[in-house]
Parts: sequence; structure tokens; C-alpha cells
Amino acid sequence: MTRDTVSGVSIPDDLVLVGHVTGAYGIQGWVRIKPYSADADALLHAKTWWLDKPALRDVDAMQAKTHGEDVVAQLMGVADRNAAEALKGATVQIRRSHFPALANNEFYWVDLIGLAVENLQGESLGAVADLMDSGAHPILRVIVPMGAEETRELLIPFVDQFVKVVDQSARKITVDWGLDY
Repeated sequence: MTRDTVSGVSIPDDLVLVGHVTGAYGIQGWVRIKPYSADADALLHAKTWWLDKPALRDVDAMQAKTHGEDVVAQLMGVADRNAAEALKGATVQIRRSHFPALANNEFYWVDLIGLAVENLQGESLGAVADLMDSGAHPILRVIVPMGAEETRELLIPFVDQFVKVVDQSARKITVDWGLDY
């Protein structure tokens, strides 16, 4: 599926923001990207990236590799350092359908956002608004509606002890967590 078009190019509706260009790398037109995930597999494996500078457009990634905590890449049409520097600040998106396949019981964070969360007692706790990395493990940030525009936040460690079932087809996560935690 696609959404609007830019300069006649259809924009896929499954684009996911995965990083941004921080500047040039070397003198031959390579760019340096700060990925928004510690695991940059999606960036490294996708052959087409979408950059929003000067306007949203697709760009072929000819080569990409990790360099420390960043990713460096050679992009089609970016021939020198000046062209690479001109992309500084551009966001990088790729199609969700181009993410590498995961093993069982592995999830991309983007796929968990918006899922309903309920506890073992069947009580609704709210929905996943975001995930955070604590260093030791990810943490689900669940927004609990409290009534008339009032909410509260639950932070649930994304570990087997608390997260019992993730059912993406039912759009639901079952946790061992009380309403009063």
C-alpha cells in the first residue's frame, strides 16, 4: 500500500523512522547515520532508504556497515563529501516489510507500540505507548486511562517474569502485573 506521492513517487505507508544522518564520512560521498536502535540490522539490510531532505524521496543504499555505534553508508547519487554533508539532519526511514525476519519470541519495538495490555486477571492496563532501554532489558511504557483526559503510566520490564504472552495478531500483551503497581 502507498500513501501520497512526492514528485510522482509513491510513498509506502509502512515507513519506519530508523535514524538520522549526522554528516559525511570520508571524502567519497559516504554518510554517517545515528541509528535509533542499538541493533541496526534493518538499516544494514534494506536496499532502499527514504530520506526527507530536501524532500521525502527514496534512495538506493549501495553499501552500509557499522562503524562504532553508527552506520556509514554509500548512497546512490551522493558522489562527494559536499553532497553527503548536505544530507546532515535528514531522517532515514525504511519500509517495515524490509526489516529482517526475527526468531520466535523476538519483536521489533515498533510492532509492540499500540498493543493493548492486560494482566493475568483479565484487567485492562492500557496500551503500549513506547519502550525504553534500561540497559539491562527493555521496559514497556503503558499508558493507563484514568478517566476524563487523565492518565497514569506503568513501567513494566519486558522480561519473561512479567510478560507472559505477546499476541501480535490479537494486538494484545498479557502480563503478570497488578493494577495497583
